[in-house]
Amino acid sequence: MTPSDDVFDSFEEILHSRPASNPWIAGSTIPTYAPDYELLAELVGIPVGAASGSETGRLAKAIDSWMAHELRRAGFGADEVWPRLTKPRVLPRDLALFIEGLPERDRDATRARVLRNKRVAPSDAKVLGRAYVKQVDVLIAQWSRGPELLVSTKTMVSSFRNNLPNRFEESYGDAMNLRGRFPLVSMGFLFLLRSTVTDEPGTLDRAIDMLRKLQQDVDVYDATCLLVCEWGDPPSFGGVTLRNDVVPDDLKANRFIGTLIERVLDRTPIDMHVNVREARDRRPLALDEADEAGDSAGD
Repeated sequence: MTPSDDVFDSFEEILHSRPASNPWIAGSTIPTYAPDYELLAELVGIPVGAASGSETGRLAKAIDSWMAHELRRAGFGADEVWPRLTKPRVLPRDLALFIEGLPERDRDATRARVLRNKRVAPSDAKVLGRAYVKQVDVLIAQWSRGPELLVSTKTMVSSFRNNLPNRFEESYGDAMNLRGRFPLVSMGFLFLLRSTVTDEPGTLDRAIDMLRKLQQDVDVYDATCLLVCEWGDPPSFGGVTLRNDVVPDDLKANRFIGTLIERVLDRTPIDMHVNVREARDRRPLALDEADEAGDSAGD
């Protein structure tokens, strides 16, 4: 199996070339998030086109990369969203600021030493929950605030009916474990299914019902999301198509991402995540971003 960092490497060029844009729809009376579905299809197409899907974890890493990119689009800092766009994929924001503040002659050498130290800069983010340590797929965190947003991503491309009950049990248990230690965290569950799920009568309905139940209780997930992707098997692979037409509105990615961001903003003071608030409201705020101690930068 290819190391996780090498998997993320395969998505970097596409993500770097994506122009920055405000993801909130202008003129909407209610803030409405517009995900980059074209980018999602392109990223998913990399492991699928190489015939290396969920069995190797590459498909899940494509979803993680896309979700992290959407959070950066929304205005969250490049070093507080994990996985980061560049190596190391997990690096405390404060340490990143320290490295960037070093004299240029020391910066590259320090960054290289950090990259070699997997205890300081691991490939995956692991969080202690109420009962056990859990690897988290997408995370926003700072030292003084702790985890503010957690997203668990799962994929399933075959054997849907047999595996759905296990996914439900795992996702519910993970949510209770993490929520038990971080009651204010914004937490989401994103589930990607191959469109062949529609070949099994009733299975897609079961998945939809499962995802809705996971967001009904206040102590489980704030939002859940269903992605249904269609593709042909190699050598007839011709790209990935998002089947939003079979996904109900309450489980679509626009609502999912928008809800998670709103929960973060609702649970933090107005002088935190100022860039995110300005992007959502499409207007500047007369506020400085609060530092790690909770004081505004201008105080």
